[in-house]
Amino acid sequence: MASYNSALQNSFYIGNSFNCILYGIELVLYFVTMHNFLTAKKREHRRKSDRFFMCFSTALLLLITIYVATQSVFGEEMWIVNANYPGGDAYYAYENLSVWYETLGTAAFVALNLLGDGLLIARCWIIWGNYYIIIFPCFLWIATLGLGIYILQTAGSFNGSSITSLRVGIAYCAVSIGLNVFVSCIIIARMLYYARRAQRCLGSHISRVYFSIAAIIVESALPYSLFGIAFLVTCGLESGLEILFMSIYVMLTCIAPQMIVWRVISGRAWTKDEAEESTIMFSSRPSRPTIPDVSQSDAVIDLRNMKGELSLAASADEV
Repeated sequence: MASYNSALQNSFYIGNSFNCILYGIELVLYFVTMHNFLTAKKREHRRKSDRFFMCFSTALLLLITIYVATQSVFGEEMWIVNANYPGGDAYYAYENLSVWYETLGTAAFVALNLLGDGLLIARCWIIWGNYYIIIFPCFLWIATLGLGIYILQTAGSFNGSSITSLRVGIAYCAVSIGLNVFVSCIIIARMLYYARRAQRCLGSHISRVYFSIAAIIVESALPYSLFGIAFLVTCGLESGLEILFMSIYVMLTCIAPQMIVWRVISGRAWTKDEAEESTIMFSSRPSRPTIPDVSQSDAVIDLRNMKGELSLAASADEV
């Protein structure tokens, strides 16, 4: 038990350190996104959705700031202010999980999760172009909403011996992470499918430009899902590392959607409007066409036309 508590304390400390590092990355992403929006060369190129994404990004930053601040305050109270607490640091954490600022941090995390998962589902719909594919993820999202509300209702009275609260919390994380994994997998599958078609029709060079590994990782929020799985595994093993992976998972709950927003604002992500455009058409089984130099041409990828035609688009400054 003593070794587990020691691992838990070290995990919490390292987790707070990672919170600060990843929070710095979030700040950079946020201000780069805002800079891209505010310094757009032509205002007519701004989509109506861009303003929504600006508000969305600001909400993400506000919520993650609340979470990082509450975790830092809890660490200060546990290790410095109450360093001589009867029973030690572990007992202080056990007795004060329901303190008001921890409840505030939990609320920020739940809100972040709902926003991030909602964006991931929306991106899945855009990439697939089919409402049916998101029916199951939507049910999971509604389940996380209900479990999240229950967690917030009981957070103020939570203590380490509340088995019901612990089980609900684990169920909430399991459903949310299951949603992340499912949506990430189907997004990756769809993008790999498009990549193969683009390679067959347009050549490997064009395929690498528009379906790079980095694009697939960002669009699918893959790190977000992987650290969620790591958290569930360590939580089940009771290794004491669950707080570390939980901290990174929460931070990626903000960073993953922020990276998607940055790609959208920068014009690098797939959008509904671009999916409906078609400027360069190719048959489904053409001979290798002659492609103009990408550095001197504009293009649009028609990702919806899967029955015999494939169109491609991107601008040189996005390559």
